[in-house]
Amino acid sequence: MLAGLAAEEIIAAQQVLWDQLAASYVAPLWAAAYLINGGCSDDGFDYFRGWLVVQGREVFERAVGHPDWLAEYSAVREAAGEWEELECESTLGIAYGAYRRVTGESIPQGSWSIRYPALGGEYWFDFSDSERLHRMLPRLAALYGKPAAA
Repeated sequence: MLAGLAAEEIIAAQQVLWDQLAASYVAPLWAAAYLINGGCSDDGFDYFRGWLVVQGREVFERAVGHPDWLAEYSAVREAAGEWEELECESTLGIAYGAYRRVTGESIPQGSWSIRYPALGGEYWFDFSDSERLHRMLPRLAALYGKPAAA
């Protein structure tokens, strides 16, 4: 539990979380979140990645490296059957809450940082383009709907 750590260690944990969120800020994963959650805003992508973080390192790394793999992950398969959204907004505030419990104060501004990469390039597109989405993530597309016509 973070609340059992010193204030400096909580801040360090917050930085690790933001580093993971930055590493997972990639268009193919956003496209997967769009399919899984039936749409995905900026905040929704943050919450999806919060959910992904709490799934553990192995799941996180596999999903970031190969988002279509999520079609094999049991939690995604179960959620697909119920059309349940996969997100965990509270993950983003875990360190804030722990820091407040330990110190009685907010985490000082500037004690952590995040740099999101630009999302341009060949993988960035309008995710409502279902044909392209289906080509990019065929297993997730099959799990969440009909494949695009050939």
